[in-house]
Amino acid sequence: MRKIIYGLDDIKLKITNMKGQNVQMSINRGRKKIEFVHATIKDVYPSVFTIKTSDEKLQTFSYFDVLCGNVVLDEKN
Repeated sequence: MRKIIYGLDDIKLKITNMKGQNVQMSINRGRKKIEFVHATIKDVYPSVFTIKTSDEKLQTFSYFDVLCGNVVLDEKN
């Protein structure tokens, strides 16, 4: 069993602080499909957050996706 280090409130705060920043994401789409995306965190809502990818697509993810490890965010320098 995986030990949870961060809670949902911690993840929401972290993503809220990263709003407007460029991030590199790895997204687990299931069945051994992992997608790597360069994006900007566009908007932050109470249950979800949206990103705009480098090819101008808008995608939505929940904070639970980050908590479970299906979405991993890394800040780009």
